[in-house]
Amino acid sequence: MKASYEVIQHPDKQSFLAREFHASAFQAPYHFHEEYELTYIIKGHGKRYAGSHMENFSSGDLVLLGPNIPHCWKLDDEEEENAGAFVIQFTGNFLGADFFNRYELRYINKLLQKSKSGISFNEDKRQEMAESLIRLKDEKNDFIKLIALLDILHQLAADERYKLLDPNSNIATISVSEQQRINPVFAYLVDNFRKQISLDEAAGIANMTPNAFCKFFKKTTRKTFFETIIEYRINYATQQLVQTDKPVSEIALESGFGDVSHFYKTFKSKMKLSPLNYRKKFMH
Repeated sequence: MKASYEVIQHPDKQSFLAREFHASAFQAPYHFHEEYELTYIIKGHGKRYAGSHMENFSSGDLVLLGPNIPHCWKLDDEEEENAGAFVIQFTGNFLGADFFNRYELRYINKLLQKSKSGISFNEDKRQEMAESLIRLKDEKNDFIKLIALLDILHQLAADERYKLLDPNSNIATISVSEQQRINPVFAYLVDNFRKQISLDEAAGIANMTPNAFCKFFKKTTRKTFFETIIEYRINYATQQLVQTDKPVSEIALESGFGDVSHFYKTFKSKMKLSPLNYRKKFMH
């Protein structure tokens, strides 16, 4: 699978898009585009991939992604027919080249700058914003809809308890040619991290030698290629430990670790708990 560049079609005269998507949208491939994207999960749970970051999502999840961050949301249960999301997409200049540089909009401008790392908002803010997003979705008057979007961005900019998804990554700021090199590699990881990952194959996807690729990947993501694979696998394993009663050995193999003892050692190093103690902690 390749990371596809998405050209977002705007209906005549509309300066931004606000759309509701249903379960089929979660099957979208790993993709990126020039628009900012605010995504609110109405219903569903699974894995959210944004740049080199992977995290669980569930109903109420609210995330703002800056331009050109490759991303996708994948449902854990593909049969979850009631899953849905509300998505707002807009370019940085949709109201004019210097609009967000105005003094009155300085907080929104800071929010948009931070979104280059991807922003996840805390649970209180999600609940607070849900009604505003629903009102925007149902609004018929174009002017009121535009004001509602600015108000939502202003409210989000006031939140001080946000989390940056990928704070050290340079993915959103690298050149187009570099994005064309690295985004297909992330698409390869999203599809294959639970299987045997080949450095040679990943380097080949980026059209580089393995040595040059490793340096390029570290420079772009501030993480090594293998650190990223381990993060994906540990994240998947933690979800399986909490949400299933599968034996730890089975989870280790399903997560992509070929050796159970290596899984135990790596998990404890990353999570500061053994897999069994992690499970017990969350069961209580």
